Amino acid sequence: MSMYRQLWLAIILSMLLALAGSLLASLLSARAYLEQQLTMKNQDNASALALSLSQQNPDAVTVELTAAALFDRGHYESIRIRDPQGKPIVNLVAPAGNPGAPAWFVERVPINADPGEAQITSGWKQFGTVELVSNRRFAYEALWASTQTMVAALTLASIIGGYLGSLILRRLRRPLQAVIDQAKAITDRRFISIPEPDVPELRQLAIAMNATVARLNAMFEEEAARLETLRREANCDRLTGLANREFFISRLRTVLEGEISTGGTLFLIRVADLIGINKRHGREVTDDMLRRFGETVGDGCAANAESLAARMNGADFALLLPGQIATRANAEILLQALIKTMAPFVDGGPSAYIGMGIFKQGTGLRELLSQTDAALIAAEAEGVNAIREAAIEADADTPMSADEWAQIIIRAVDRQWVRLVSFPVVDMQGRLLHVECPLRLKCDAAGEWLPAGRFLPVAERLGLSPELDLAAVALGLAELEQQPALKGLGINLSASSLTAPGFQQKLEALLTAHRKAAVRLWIEVAETGVLKNVDAFRSLCKLLGTYRCQVGVEHFGRQFSQIGQLHDLGLNYIKVDASFTRRLDTNPGNQAFGKGISSIAHNMGLLVIAEGVASESEFPLLSEVGFDGATGPGVKVADNEPER
Repeated sequence: MSMYRQLWLAIILSMLLALAGSLLASLLSARAYLEQQLTMKNQDNASALALSLSQQNPDAVTVELTAAALFDRGHYESIRIRDPQGKPIVNLVAPAGNPGAPAWFVERVPINADPGEAQITSGWKQFGTVELVSNRRFAYEALWASTQTMVAALTLASIIGGYLGSLILRRLRRPLQAVIDQAKAITDRRFISIPEPDVPELRQLAIAMNATVARLNAMFEEEAARLETLRREANCDRLTGLANREFFISRLRTVLEGEISTGGTLFLIRVADLIGINKRHGREVTDDMLRRFGETVGDGCAANAESLAARMNGADFALLLPGQIATRANAEILLQALIKTMAPFVDGGPSAYIGMGIFKQGTGLRELLSQTDAALIAAEAEGVNAIREAAIEADADTPMSADEWAQIIIRAVDRQWVRLVSFPVVDMQGRLLHVECPLRLKCDAAGEWLPAGRFLPVAERLGLSPELDLAAVALGLAELEQQPALKGLGINLSASSLTAPGFQQKLEALLTAHRKAAVRLWIEVAETGVLKNVDAFRSLCKLLGTYRCQVGVEHFGRQFSQIGQLHDLGLNYIKVDASFTRRLDTNPGNQAFGKGISSIAHNMGLLVIAEGVASESEFPLLSEVGFDGATGPGVKVADNEPER
């Protein structure tokens, strides 16, 4: 039984006891008073009757007539007169009538008054003894009316007391419930603070809980700051702060090979005559120039959190724009910004050269780099500020206009020309954790199944991502129902779906219709989308938590410095971006970064899964770093585990 019910029962029982006690005390007190008054009345009336008869030189007839006249008024239950030898002279007894109160009341609360007695004399001789009992009907009427009044008054007092008690309970319940919710949130890996209540005891509890949460948050933030420093040391150029070559190549590989990769643009940029600048201005000025040059290149990432700028070597920089097909005009804007930056250092000579390559998902890394580098060499050969575009084969197999894509996507969803493909996610022993299921789509009934990277960018621009995400969730729930042995099925949601009107309501309707299967559903959103829409993602986490779904963040670590925003979301797992897990054996900085991520995540009760694992040989090192699972082309399910 809950504490609130116990308190309510205590209040009700207290009120009932108080009512019963007060009523009983008042009733007994009133009865005693009435009995006393009746006894006195009986005695007074008996004395008055005896005195009246004594003054009349009484005889039997006179006594009988006087007693009868008095008895007929109806105020007495009995009048008895006996002679000195005890022989009855008058014996008048009223028949039973209406007692003036309910029979049960009269039976349980009898009024017993002593009869009044007095001596009748005739001169100096005793004539007889009168015994008189007054009618108790009036006493019962008064006692019953008094009881009703007392019950009404005490009932009203109980109602008022109960109302006041409910106010007090409500006042206690709010802060107590807040403390309970805070404790539940901590068990759900959400570290929240609550206002301090006015109740002293609860205030002390809330202060202690808030202090614990504050210490946990401070610990996480301190560890996050340390790990961010490690990450920058391992993956960033010391001079410019941009990504270094190794990290940039790893990210580029992920963009080219990822399941939901959407293509993009690669810029290779070279500082003109770096050696000459160094000779003319010295090392310190040259370093300052390179920092400014890097800042200008990095400004090209400001519009897209997925973009990445890097310093590849001494004079070469790179800019990666995933999912963005840049134009010549974009390159010209970048070149003009670089010319302005370099103006104080070049003495009228060329400032920079740009090689530009537009690529699609599946383009080979070596092919992209070699052809874009060839375009850079061609631009440099001109001897002036120049831009050259690499001749990389474009994709002509799919429709290019937005209207065509919109029709294809809507038709595919309506006609169910969509399906899921699965990739295993395993623990460090090769046991299946869940299958990750990206969406496939085909343009017509006989068409080929297109990977997500071919249609998702257009769907994002057209605002159709929510429909695709709901279709993927519906397919996933249906498959979970068809395969009860499947441990879990993961669906990736796009960032735009988080804030789409009505999306979460439609998602809730799907989960309600498949409540049993929903507990094995894994939902994840990319880190950039989560940090861009934290409030909407928090609402999604709350919804999914109601149905006991697993909630995670994929591509984790790119914006690790903002991890503090994730501490109160109630996540279940994170998937660390492949940029931090590939070639882990040759990068001690990423090893330390991975250990730190694992430590923080484990302290928050989260699973840590590595993305982009290329071979089974990487498993031992991932396990040493602290990862709980892995996914990627090199992942295989153990022989004794059913994959799907």
